[in-house]
Amino acid sequence: MPPKIAEVIENDVCAACGACEAVCPIGAVTVKKAAEIRDPNDLSLYEKGAGYQVCEGCFTCGRVCPVVDGFIDDELANVRSFFGAKAKDSVGSQDGGVSTALLKALFRKGEIDCAVGIARNENWEPEVVLITSAEEVDKTRGTKYTSDPVLTVLREAFEKYNRIAIVGVPCQTHAASLIRENVNEKIVLIIGLLCMESFHHDVMLEKIVPEILQVKTEDIVKMEFTKGKFWVYTKDGEVHNVPIKDVAKFARNPCHNCCDYTSVFADISVGSVGAPDGWNSVFIRSETGEKYFNMVRDEFEINEDPKPGLELVEKLIGMKRKGNAEHFLEVCEKFSFETGIRNETV
Repeated sequence: MPPKIAEVIENDVCAACGACEAVCPIGAVTVKKAAEIRDPNDLSLYEKGAGYQVCEGCFTCGRVCPVVDGFIDDELANVRSFFGAKAKDSVGSQDGGVSTALLKALFRKGEIDCAVGIARNENWEPEVVLITSAEEVDKTRGTKYTSDPVLTVLREAFEKYNRIAIVGVPCQTHAASLIRENVNEKIVLIIGLLCMESFHHDVMLEKIVPEILQVKTEDIVKMEFTKGKFWVYTKDGEVHNVPIKDVAKFARNPCHNCCDYTSVFADISVGSVGAPDGWNSVFIRSETGEKYFNMVRDEFEINEDPKPGLELVEKLIGMKRKGNAEHFLEVCEKFSFETGIRNETV
C-alpha cells in the first residue's frame, strides 16, 4: 500500500511544506523547491523515485502531512488573546517586527538554540536557513511571498539542536505541529504567519512583477498584500500596485485548496491584518505561546484593542474559504483515506 502522501501528490494538493522529507527515516522523499509537478513517479519531485517504491512502510510521512490531517472549521476558536504589538526596535521590519524581536529575545534568554525561517538574496530568491543566534535573525526580516519547503531543514536541525523555533505559513506550521506531536519534541515554539496564498518564485519574478506591475526585480525594496491590493515599493521611492484579484490566479495550486488563513496550529500567530499600520496583530493560541510571549513581553509596545481588529480578520478568513473549501472537499472525495474540514478546537 502506498503512503497517503502519494494521493496528496497525485491530486495536486501537496503544499510542499517539506515535512515528509524531514521525517522520512530512509530519506526516500525529496521535495524540490518548485514542486510544480507533483507526480509520485516523477524524479523531479523524488530523487530516489516514488516514495512508495522505496517505502519501508512506517508511514510517518502521512502522520505529519497537513493535507492528510485536514483543516479546522473555526480557526479562531483556540485564540486565547488577541492584541496589537510593535517591537521597540522595529526598524527594517515589514510591519511591527514582532516575529523578529520575539526570536531575538528568546535567543538572548537561552530559551531557543535554533530557529527555522526564510531569508532571501538580492534577486528575491528565497532560501531556507537555520538561525542559531540573535544576530542572525535579521537576515529573515520581511515577508516573502514565494514558496520554499521550509521544514526540510528539520532533519539537520534535529541532529544538532534541542530547542527549535519554527516560523512559517499555515501549511508549514500545521505540519510542524504534527511533527512535534508525532515525531520529535525538540520543536518548542511554532510562530505562524497569516497567509492568503503564495507563489512559485519564477511566477512572481518572471510574470507578476515584470509583466503585471512592470517593475524590475532589482529595483524592489518591499512587497506586501494589503487593503485589497498587491503593493511593490522600489528604490526610487515609487509605489506600484494592482488589485489582488489580478495576481491571485497565479498562486500555487495547493493554495486554492487551503482553508487556514491564520495558522490555527501555531502557538503564536502574527500578521498585519487587524492592526493599525506599522503594528502587528498577535494571536496567542496555546499555553506554550502564552508562556514564551510573556517571557519577552517587555520588548514590545502593546495595543490591547487594535483596530480594525478581529472583524477584518474574520472577513478575510471567509474570503479565503469561499472557494477553497469547496475545492478541497471535492479532492477529499477522491482520497482513499478520510480527511476534510472538522468541527473541533485545536
